[in-house]
This record gives sequence, structure tokens and C-alpha cells, in this order.
Amino acid sequence: MYISRITLDKYRNYGLLRLDLAPGLNVFLGENAQGKTNLLEAVYFTSIGRSMRTPRDKELIMWGEERAGLRADAVGRGGKSRVEIVLDKRANKRLAINGAEVRKLGELMGVIMTVLFSPDEISIIKDSPGDRRKFMDIAICQISKSYFYLLSRYNKTLAQRNRLIKSGAGGDTLDVWDLQLADTGAKVIRTRRGFIKRLEKLADKNHAYLTSGKERLTLSYESLGGGSDDELKEEFLNELKRTRERDVFQGYTHTGPQTDDFAAVCGDVDIRKFGSQGQQRTAALSLKLAQLDLFFEETGEYPVLLLDDVFSELDESRQQKLIERLSGHQTVVTCTHIDEKMKRQFKDAALFRVENGSVTRL
Repeated sequence: MYISRITLDKYRNYGLLRLDLAPGLNVFLGENAQGKTNLLEAVYFTSIGRSMRTPRDKELIMWGEERAGLRADAVGRGGKSRVEIVLDKRANKRLAINGAEVRKLGELMGVIMTVLFSPDEISIIKDSPGDRRKFMDIAICQISKSYFYLLSRYNKTLAQRNRLIKSGAGGDTLDVWDLQLADTGAKVIRTRRGFIKRLEKLADKNHAYLTSGKERLTLSYESLGGGSDDELKEEFLNELKRTRERDVFQGYTHTGPQTDDFAAVCGDVDIRKFGSQGQQRTAALSLKLAQLDLFFEETGEYPVLLLDDVFSELDESRQQKLIERLSGHQTVVTCTHIDEKMKRQFKDAALFRVENGSVTRL
């Protein structure tokens, strides 16, 4: 899969931009605050339906304007596809796929697949479990629309149970919602667990490649016990019963997928807590490259890889290893500059200069 053209209209600092992308490597050069990351963000938005930098869509509209538009034209195994998004300060965003308006964000999943890696992505390893849950959920949603709707149902059920807890609802009422929560939550846990199990093999392979075989990476999903959906559901119900008094006292649900995590271990070291920054960054990159490989296994085509100012954060060895992985799929790279060695390595790339919201092909 690759994006052939991205069109922006009053998005961030871009007035009107129609940009044709190469199916291989695209490198965007420019100083900071010129619009490189804005461009990458726009590509990501057409894939996920939201920004990786802000939850408030209205912040993406150019200052002083009422609305903004994004359009991505893509080519994949199934032919051509087009995603159009309109952002409006006075209304909810509007989505259209191949000219037909869609009302559910889930319909966008998998139309244009992307994998994003930036210096902030180290949070997948070093920061809170919430960052790791977000990574899992976004990755799985792009592969499976059904998981997107499953997760939405779980979150709505969880929100309703929490409202009932705060309102002082009785045990019989909570019992009904516990059954719904456990039934949906068991499926979420099983799906995430399967994702991590498959991702682990690919992440370990990529991690060994990036570290020249010096380190191995192990992943494991941390949640309730139980193998089948029925076993998970039973365990979930038992935990809900066990923690109900605390739930009522503190006003929210303490058990379930919303509290789960996955461990990342190099050797015997849990690098979430005790890894060096270099280990954490390498592990995060390994996860993203593994995600790239997993998408290919699932769909038969690679997603678009988005690399935002990544090379400045890697040592020369890992820079070289990453560059070697950029062939065979479309990649969009942003950086402030490239040295002579990188120029030789990027000799077949489409090079662009970004300056104050204007993009020029070099």
C-alpha cells in the first residue's frame, strides 16, 4: 500500500497543498516549526481519524479559519481508495471513503494503514501502561474493524458501570452490567493477548537485528488468567465481585482490560522500569518494525511507515540498520538535515524541502 497524493486545505500551517508522493522513500527536510510534522500528522490522521499530538480536532484548523480539509489518495492490493476528512470549528468532523460519507470512525480502519515512529514513541516502553494499551488498540483496530467496535462496546459498558457505581446503584443492577462487562472484556483480553503473542516473535527478530544479536526481546501480556473466553469471563466476574466494595468506595472499576499491560524484557531486565534510554528506544523501534511485519502477514501488503525526526535519536549503527529496513514499502521521513553519507543512502529517495508551510521537490 502507498499514498499517491496528500491534499491539505487550511490544515495547521498549510493553506493549500497538493503533494504527490513516491511509492518508496520520501524524505522531508527543513528547520523546526516549518510544517514537517504537520504533514506527517495529516497522513496519520487520514489513517486513524485522529491526531497523534492532540485529542482536539479543532486545533488542526489553520488559525483564523473555520474549517480544514484533508484528502489522501492511496493505492493497494484492492485498487485505489480515497479518504476525505473535513474539520469544522462548529461541527463534528465529517468522513468520506471513496466519495461516500461514513458516520462511524470504525469504517476508516484499515483503508489506509500507517505505522508511526517518533522520539515520543519511546513512551510505549518507558511510560504508563495506558501508552502500551493505546499502542495495542490502535494496531489491532487497523487490522480488524470488528475489534474497533468490540472495544467501543466495552468502553461504553465500562462507563455505564462506573456511572452506576457513583450513583449508588444496588447489587442486582450491578450484576447485570458485570455480566455484560465480563463478556465483552474477555474478548478484548483474548484479542490483545493473541496480538502480543504474535508480535513477540517479530519484535524479537527485529530487536536482534537492530542490536546485531546482542539482545533479545520478550513480550508478555499482563492480565487476568484463563485461556478460553468462558474461563476469562468467569475469572473477570470473580474479580469484579472481589473488588466491588473498593469500586463502590472509590467510584470506578478496578479490574478489566482498562488496567492491563504488557511486559518488555531484555535478558532478565524489565526495561519498562530498569532499561536504559537506549534500550527503551531500541525496543520501541523493534515493536514498530514488528507491527509493520505483522500487518504484512495479516493483509499481504505493508502499511505506510512514518518516521518523524527519528535518525537524530539513534546512534550510527542503528541508523544504518533502520535505513536498510526502509526498502519494499512506502516510507515518509522527516529530518532537519542529512549528512553526506545519508545522501548517498537516500540517492533513490524523493527529497522535499519544507519551509513555512510550503513544500518543494528537490
